[in-house]
Amino acid sequence: MKTLKNSKPNILVIGDLMIDHYLWGSCERISPEAPVAVVDITKETTVLGGAGNVINNLVALGGEVSVCSVIGDDENGIELKSMLNTIGVDSQNIIIQNERKTSKKSRVIASSQQVIRYDKESKENISDDSVSNILDSLIKTISKYDAIILSDYGKGVLREKLCQGVISLAKNHNIKVLVDPKGRDFSKYKGSYLLTPNKKEAILATGVDINDNTSLQKALIKLKEECDLDISLITLSEDGISVYDDELKIFPTVAKEVFDVTGAGDTVIASIAFAVSCGKNIEETAAFANLAAGVVVGKIGSATVTMQEIEDYEASLHKSTSDAHIKSFEDIQAVVKRYKENGKKVVFTNGCFDILHVGHVKYLQIAKSFGDILIVGLNSDESVSRLKGPTRPVNIAQDRAYLLAALEAVDFVVPFTDDTPYELIKMVAPDVLVKGGDYEGKTVVGTEFSGELKLVDFVDGKSTTKTIERIQAGTTC
Repeated sequence: MKTLKNSKPNILVIGDLMIDHYLWGSCERISPEAPVAVVDITKETTVLGGAGNVINNLVALGGEVSVCSVIGDDENGIELKSMLNTIGVDSQNIIIQNERKTSKKSRVIASSQQVIRYDKESKENISDDSVSNILDSLIKTISKYDAIILSDYGKGVLREKLCQGVISLAKNHNIKVLVDPKGRDFSKYKGSYLLTPNKKEAILATGVDINDNTSLQKALIKLKEECDLDISLITLSEDGISVYDDELKIFPTVAKEVFDVTGAGDTVIASIAFAVSCGKNIEETAAFANLAAGVVVGKIGSATVTMQEIEDYEASLHKSTSDAHIKSFEDIQAVVKRYKENGKKVVFTNGCFDILHVGHVKYLQIAKSFGDILIVGLNSDESVSRLKGPTRPVNIAQDRAYLLAALEAVDFVVPFTDDTPYELIKMVAPDVLVKGGDYEGKTVVGTEFSGELKLVDFVDGKSTTKTIERIQAGTTC
């Protein structure tokens, strides 16, 4: 994750661009003219759709993105290019084809229900001239790309002549082409690095009824051989991602909650291309794509995912190293903001946690039960010495933080240098502030910035001081 977080690969997306247009409103009556709903429109929104959603995902991950496509000489085409320019995507290789309609799909939503969708688009194959124009422009720019994505929505841009032309050019420059395919015939993608069909698409394309690992491997091998792929891949929805290079490998999904799978395929192809562009092997790539998909299916509607969201999600699964859970003041401020915006309840506690023992663990487990995210403020070595005496701490702050961050109950650890966590609590403004039961009747620092205070009793006989005393006396528990 850390090597990907600061990467900025240059990726070209070629495919069917469209505008997803939404008209939001409410319905309180039926039309007197016909038995249809009358929707009172209160809001109108537009987002990039089709290959544009792949572009959105790449931009969100931090990539440099260019796009190549064919649109019409119309108002929708002007709007689409403006939307691309707004997010900083290079659109100079978009070809205008006369009499072609730029795709726009309009949906009327009343009280969270889609009432009707109407489309304005061309679905026939783009012209030979458009294919030639795309390939001519690609010859001039291809050397700057780290990878190329072909995002096929079956609207006529990715006809066989264009696909094969792009793949041939890319091979000559040692650039990988990754394809999100469409339809039954995948032969037009022959020679690409990999495809990302889902199980249903793979069944239609191979004729293999995928119902177990044996049939899954058979379909993967057939795709690899017939399409001359470097790596064969099939996405398995909630079961993860399957890969065949020299053997069958299945990488399980890591989704905790699934609210909406809309656009998940776009997130998968974008995250795979991103990781491959950064030199990651297929195991690392599949793991990264699963994390990205796990985030995006937890959102409503076609969505994107950022590197920070993936890092936070990985940390929440406790599949990351302890380092990923240790945050600076600046980092935790951004983390808390994101979690609160998503309706998560933030819990805060603090302490020295010098020699970690069962009393600490039980205390932290109870603290976590009060909310969704537990942040632990950790006293620095200097502040521990001021509070506990010159012989403390026994363990340095780096070690204490690492052990705390490894606990399942702890989401993030934030070291602080003051004697109290006043400034940290002020910044975090937790929904719940947790302290030990010995604070009963005492003033607790930071309560004015917290939603509520919870006091938790310590486990009798369990403390760092008593542990040290036993060690010095040479006695056992």
